[in-house]
Amino acid sequence: MAADLSRYDDVLRLLAALPHHVPALQVVVVNGSAVTGGWDEHSDLDVEAWCSGDAATTYDAVLALVRAALDVDHVWELPEATWPTGRQCFIHLQPDAADLSRPTRLVDVVVQTTPERLTMDTRRHGTPMVLHDPNGLLLLEDDDEAQMQAQRDQAVQQAVARRQTAAWLVERAIARGDQAEATALHLRLAVEPLVRLLRIQHCPARHDFGLRYLRTDLPAGMAERVEALLPGPAGSAARATSSPHELLTVRSRAAFAWQDEVLAQLT
Repeated sequence: MAADLSRYDDVLRLLAALPHHVPALQVVVVNGSAVTGGWDEHSDLDVEAWCSGDAATTYDAVLALVRAALDVDHVWELPEATWPTGRQCFIHLQPDAADLSRPTRLVDVVVQTTPERLTMDTRRHGTPMVLHDPNGLLLLEDDDEAQMQAQRDQAVQQAVARRQTAAWLVERAIARGDQAEATALHLRLAVEPLVRLLRIQHCPARHDFGLRYLRTDLPAGMAERVEALLPGPAGSAARATSSPHELLTVRSRAAFAWQDEVLAQLT
């Protein structure tokens, strides 16, 4: 079933008309959860555009038109260095986006200079909703598989090489009573690498998507197993323990043991 984007109708009309006002725009698409799944009443609208010439100039023109045409509460602009060939911002069309008592209206816009060859991997990003591409510049094709395989291989090799150092760092922080440090290290060295390995095993095209989309990308029940390893109240895996240190120790060791299982299968 197609996502219901009706609460963004005014934005979509503006986006469709933008190229008439900003001729440098060559391609404008909607992507993100609107096309990959998971869209709900609190999803933002992900917009990606490509242009000829200087992307910053086109971005400024697009943002000025949006401000003039829509009731913009505020804009978060990412630093210029975020994208080597473009700019990104989050346009809030209502105050207090964290107030989920009403549907969210927030637009994530990225404007980049059109590369010599513009492609999009639908395995990773879904099939985009194309609002403007009169010259057919956007090609839907898979990313370079050799390059992706090299990235996956490196991730596995690093997980193997880092395994003992990572566990030592977490255990040491727990033993010292440094709960904040231990929690951060547990997430960074135990949970996140585990999820990367699970992704390599079960959804290799999205191996680098981190902790997002676990319920759609991993086999049924696996997201819940990962969540049971996160910091928080005692669950079924740690009912016999009570202190935060004890809970984190149990969960960290369980995460590393799961890493070992997946590494044994991958290597």
